[in-house]
Formats: sequence, structure tokens, C-alpha cells
Amino acid sequence: MTIDTSSFAVHDVSLWPIVCQSARSVQPGYAVQWSREMDAILAISMPFVVIVDGDQPAEEHEDRKARGIWLKKNKSALAAICKAVIGIEASAVKRAAMQVQMSLATKAFGTRMEIAASRQDALQLAERILTGKENAGSSIG
Repeated sequence: MTIDTSSFAVHDVSLWPIVCQSARSVQPGYAVQWSREMDAILAISMPFVVIVDGDQPAEEHEDRKARGIWLKKNKSALAAICKAVIGIEASAVKRAAMQVQMSLATKAFGTRMEIAASRQDALQLAERILTGKENAGSSIG
């Protein structure tokens, strides 16, 4: 399936069903566009994986609040088709610390959270998750 990428600015959907979000997309006021794009992704009703690429900058309070409201409202729908959110962190020490946070986030949001050492590792993990060849809780790196 191909997706019209022209309406996406926060998410890169060119590798659908792998959706990438770069740190550069997190700018003040981005949550409105992020929500529109997430609504469009959910409307496709097909399993997908999100890769969050790069160190995410601190969000503006209003953006964090708006995304939180969207996530709470759409928790069940998102958990049903978003097979995982994969972060990227090169440092093994930071990955280990982040895995604890991701375990808590998985419980809170109902969506599997993983961490990979590189973009290539994240893409490989995403492919395995989407094909059902990866078990929960087995981060790469």
C-alpha cells in the first residue's frame, strides 16, 4: 500500500508501514499537525511501527498536553494497530536506562516500546515485528 505523503510533515510515511519521526519535526506548535497525521494513520486501519529517530528535544507544554490528550483519547485504537514505537540510542548505557522507562510507557499506553542502537537496527526490528518474527521485550543493541 502506498500513502499520499504530501499531507505529512511530522511523520515520514514513505516506508509504510514503517513510520519515522525525526527530532527535527518537534518544533513549537507541532502537536496540531502531529494529531492530524496520527488520525490519518489510524484511519488506514493497518498495522504499523513508529521509529523515533534522534534525540527528541523538550516539547513545549502545550504540545505535550495536546499529544497527551490525543494519546489518551486514542489509546485503544492506537494499541490495536501500532505494533511498536522504536527509539534509537547509540549508547548502550543510555539504552539500558531507557528500557526501564519504555517498559513503564508500554504499560501506560498499551503500545510496545523498544530501543535500538541504530537506525538500521530499528528498521530491522520494525520489519521483524511487522512480520511477527520478533517477540516482545527483545530490544536490539
